[in-house]
Amino acid sequence: MRLRSLHLCVITDPELARGRDHVAITEAALSGGADMIQLRDKTGSLRDLLPQARAIQALCRARPALFIVNDRLDLALAAGADGVHVGQDDLPAEAARRLLGPGRILGVSTHSREQAEAARAAGADYIGFGPMFPTGTKETGYTPRGLEGLREARAAVSLPILAIGGITLENVAAVIGAGATAPAVISAIVAAPDIAAATAAFRKCVATARALAKPRPASQGHRGLP
Repeated sequence: MRLRSLHLCVITDPELARGRDHVAITEAALSGGADMIQLRDKTGSLRDLLPQARAIQALCRARPALFIVNDRLDLALAAGADGVHVGQDDLPAEAARRLLGPGRILGVSTHSREQAEAARAAGADYIGFGPMFPTGTKETGYTPRGLEGLREARAAVSLPILAIGGITLENVAAVIGAGATAPAVISAIVAAPDIAAATAAFRKCVATARALAKPRPASQGHRGLP
């Protein structure tokens, strides 16, 4: 249920963050209203990242928010994270599910309807879908999927979907309208001068878009009128 009620996942990336580390990014993002943090660091050593991951988990528990580690299953388990997110070229989802056990969250990056269906079959709790739009933050090898690709993924699976890739304040409402549960954002938040303010702005846009996307109850008419 927490996954289905998500508003915003912020993915940490110190290279974009004007000198702020994973913990500082997390503190600011949580202050702005992020309800999921994903630690993403492809090059750091486990020894260097573990203290930061443990600090992030403590911050997320106090909020509360979900804490997911990108790719690094060993780091997720050592830090007591809520789960791990794997890509198509990372540890296979079936193996990650088996090692995580039933009590932790598994997210899987997908780029097509077929991959979304495979992730569901492998035991994913949610999927990432993208890249939605052109982005220079993360090279996936896939062309932008766009809103139509997201609609196809939503039609294929009922899992929560975190849309990623080139998402901004200007297009996030359309992404929610096309079926995403929430956006996963890197550069538009992490590279902002004020991470907390940028996070709050995204959360507000998502909440508004979600309210507009809800079906309205049918009118019951007015009693007493002919």
